[in-house]
Amino acid sequence: MPTNMSLFSVNAILILSTDDRSRILTKYYSAPHAPPGSTNHPGANPYPSVKEQKVFEKGLLEKTNKQTSDVILYDGRVVVFKMEGDVMLYVVGGGDENEIMLFGVVLALRDALAILLKNSTDKRTLVENYDLVSLAIDEIIDDGIILETDPVVVASRVSKPPTQDITSVKNIDLSEQGLMNAWEFGKLKLAERMRQL
Repeated sequence: MPTNMSLFSVNAILILSTDDRSRILTKYYSAPHAPPGSTNHPGANPYPSVKEQKVFEKGLLEKTNKQTSDVILYDGRVVVFKMEGDVMLYVVGGGDENEIMLFGVVLALRDALAILLKNSTDKRTLVENYDLVSLAIDEIIDDGIILETDPVVVASRVSKPPTQDITSVKNIDLSEQGLMNAWEFGKLKLAERMRQL
């Protein structure tokens, strides 16, 4: 049994372009509760600088560009990936991490993006909808801890509210007179509550 039990399982999540090898979205995680004074503990970010991250990403793209498998061991880390259009989705975990669990994360990300972006997962669409992509990743992973792997749940939490809900907001009077009416109403209700006590 491992002595270091932790929920922390994802070191990085990367979305990289295969055309020009650029970064679309990258998030690197460090374990939230690191031992004091330790920089070599499990879950420590092995790529703290942007330069080191870009070197890692470049090597990863070169290694996975012509791969037929979805799981590799690269730089002592388990890397699972999926290619969607002209982008690669990567989830990077520690060397002893469960690759099936990490593969579930990359599939959840792929399927949630397909739902949110209406099956148009390419570089241009991802950049145009960067907010939705970032929120989807935050719904799936928080500080390296996997929260949700159901793409439908992730998409429902991230997607914009339906337009029929917005129409009810239009009935609110936000003019000066409307705000004064709300203030008077609040004062009356507060006075009634005070009298009851």
